[in-house]
Amino acid sequence: MPAYREVLARIPDPDTDAGRQCQGLLDVKTKPQGSLGRLEELACQWAALRGEAAPAMPRKGLVVMAADHGVTEEGVSAYPAEVTAQMVANFSRGGAAINVLARQHGVRVEVVDMGVRTPLPGLQGVRNHRLGPGTGNFTRGPAMSRRLAEEALSVGTLLALELAESGVTLIGLGDMGIGNTTASAALTCVLAGVSPDMATGRGTGVDDAGLTRKVEVVRRALAVNQPDAADPLDVLAKVGGFEIAGLAGVALGAASRRIPVMLDGFISSVAGLVAARLCPRVMPFLLASHMSREAGHRRVLEALRLRPLLDLGLRLGEGTGAVLAMGLLDSSLHILHEMATFASAGVAEKARR
Repeated sequence: MPAYREVLARIPDPDTDAGRQCQGLLDVKTKPQGSLGRLEELACQWAALRGEAAPAMPRKGLVVMAADHGVTEEGVSAYPAEVTAQMVANFSRGGAAINVLARQHGVRVEVVDMGVRTPLPGLQGVRNHRLGPGTGNFTRGPAMSRRLAEEALSVGTLLALELAESGVTLIGLGDMGIGNTTASAALTCVLAGVSPDMATGRGTGVDDAGLTRKVEVVRRALAVNQPDAADPLDVLAKVGGFEIAGLAGVALGAASRRIPVMLDGFISSVAGLVAARLCPRVMPFLLASHMSREAGHRRVLEALRLRPLLDLGLRLGEGTGAVLAMGLLDSSLHILHEMATFASAGVAEKARR
C-alpha cells in the first residue's frame, strides 16, 4: 500500500475540549474577553489541533517542493522553464525571499526536487526525489500516471512523518515550478467546480494576451483529459504537478501526527484541496496564511472553508506567506503563555451585574 494511504485512517479529530479550555485561559488575561480577535481564535485552534489546552510554542518547518511542467510549451508563463532550476539553486544558497523570511522567523526549510527539468546534483540542502524531468504537457494527455501521482503523494507523506519524528510541530507548504499556476488552475476547475476563466490568473505576470492563452490552455487540458471530479487521484494525475502532489502528501502525513499545516498561496492551497478531496478529515488541520492575488485562490479557500490570516497582495509562492503567518501564531501563543491574568496582575475584572 502506498505510504500516503496508510496514514489516512490515522488522521484524528480536533480536540474541541482543549480548544474551549484554551479560550478559558485567554478569558482571564488582562483584557476584555475576545479583544484580541483572531489571535485568540488562532491560539484556540492550535490547542484543539495539538490536543492540549496550553500547547507549547511551535517548532516550525517549511517544505518547499519544486518541479517543472510540460504545459510551459504552450507559452503560459512570463518566465522560461529554466527559472525553476535556477531558483532551486538560489534556495540552496540561501538567497531567496523564503530563505530570508525563514531565518527571521526561525523556520527550518526543506527543499525537495520532485521533478525539475534539469538535474541538480550536489546542491546542498536539496533533497532529490525526482520523478522525471517535469510532467507531461497536459494539453496532449495526462500530466503523469496514477502510479507517479501516488509516488509523489507518498514522498510528501514520508517527509512529513520524518519532520514529526525530529520534533517539528508546525509545517508550512511552499512551491517552485514555472507553469504551476496553470496546473493549479486546472485542478481548481475540477476540484472546486469553477470555470477556467474564474480559476486562471496571471501567475508570474503574463499580459492580457498571455492570460487569454492561459485560460484556453486550461480549457483544452480539461477537454482532452476529462478528469473525474469523483476520483481526486485521477484529477491529480491528469492535470496536476509533481510538487503539488508531494505537498498534498505532506499535508496528509502532518495531519496524521496532529501537526497543523500552514498553506501559502494558490499552489499550496490547491495541494491542500487535493489532500482534502482525498481525505476530508485533513481539513481542520489546514490553516490559510494569506489571500494571494491569483484569481483562483479565493475559490480554493472557499472550497476549503478557510479564512486567510493576511491579505498583503502576495503572489510569489515559495512559502513566503506561510512563514509570515507563522509569526502570528507565535504571537498568539506568547499571549497565552506570558500575558498576566487579572488575579496575578491585581487588575480588577469587568463588573458583574
